[in-house]
Amino acid sequence: MQDAFDSLYRTITHRVENPIDGSYTCYLFGKGLDKILKKVGEEAAETIIAAKNADHKQLIDEIGDLIYHVEILMAFKGVTPEEIRTELLHRAHKSGNLKPEHQTDKDT
Repeated sequence: MQDAFDSLYRTITHRVENPIDGSYTCYLFGKGLDKILKKVGEEAAETIIAAKNADHKQLIDEIGDLIYHVEILMAFKGVTPEEIRTELLHRAHKSGNLKPEHQTDKDT
């Protein structure tokens, strides 16, 4: 996943630095943060719906779309894959971190 994640991020930043006519990435950057956030929200909702359905391929497609749009957001806000990787590794080493509000209602 690291290679695909990094490769996509590099492609996004390259596209922004070297715009191509008709590029969806450039379009999103040109529209700004509100449009990017709207797309992240839409893709998150579509991923949730796909997860409820029985179509495994659709779920994979929607997760791919969500990751792409999250990486657009990351690039727009200057967050690098390395920063996310570091945060995830930090979290992987934590244990016993169930928040008190979830200890009373484990269904949420």
